[in-house]
Amino acid sequence: MIPAQFDYVRAGSVEEACQALAADEDAKVLAGGQSLLPLLRLRLAYPSTLVDIGRLPELSGVHDRDDHVYIGAMTTHDEVLRSPVVNGACPLVALAAATVADPAVRHRGTFGGSLAHGDPAGDLPAVVLALDAVLVARSARGEREIPAAEFFADYLETALAPDEILAGVRIPKLGPGWGYHYEKFHRTAQAWAVVGVAAAVKRSNGGIEEARIGLTNMGATPVRARAAEAALRGVEAADQVRGACEEADADTSPPADLHAQPDYRRHLARVLTHRAVRTAAGWG
Repeated sequence: MIPAQFDYVRAGSVEEACQALAADEDAKVLAGGQSLLPLLRLRLAYPSTLVDIGRLPELSGVHDRDDHVYIGAMTTHDEVLRSPVVNGACPLVALAAATVADPAVRHRGTFGGSLAHGDPAGDLPAVVLALDAVLVARSARGEREIPAAEFFADYLETALAPDEILAGVRIPKLGPGWGYHYEKFHRTAQAWAVVGVAAAVKRSNGGIEEARIGLTNMGATPVRARAAEAALRGVEAADQVRGACEEADADTSPPADLHAQPDYRRHLARVLTHRAVRTAAGWG
């Protein structure tokens, strides 16, 4: 299909992009375009103006800060998964980025674009939720920080105001003792996750001291598996993990679609959480 008519602005700076968004409440930001362009073709989105931020180097790159890693919103998935800083300080992000679609999409799609799109079937929203990341928004009014737990509002909706741009993401460094894994079930390499699990596990004295688990496609937004996290605390052996992970689907509202019904997604959440936690804990 052919998109509806729109105006096009190629921003020369973040300030110019923010001004363009402030001038038109129906404008949309164009980053890598891997999520937005299909919506335009299907006429599921009708922006009056597209504000292209694809040539703003200040929004790109991975930066190693004292207690966190800062990833610019325009950094591509491929750059993220290949970054020595990401792989060293927050490898869960790299593990998930490596599963996004296919190489062509990963070379064009952006880290921030995937998060701002707000699709609960996307791989990265559950990861930033599990890692308690902070998302940095910019507008003509200034800059504000949004915790990941407050960023995803509903299906394809985020806490970003119409005049705001997602500038980057601050991901805390969890430090030594943590293991990570992203487990994903999908039909083909290019398909969205039927269910995905982002797991970060800290072990001490042989057992699990803390677990953080983000679930992909188990509700209208990415979900933290709080009940499973609580059940895993204090687990001392690999054979105890499965029982704790039976709580993975608690307080979730998985969707029904052509790929899976809610009961099947609940089953997948329990099974994949078990696999992800065991691998992250080094018991895989």
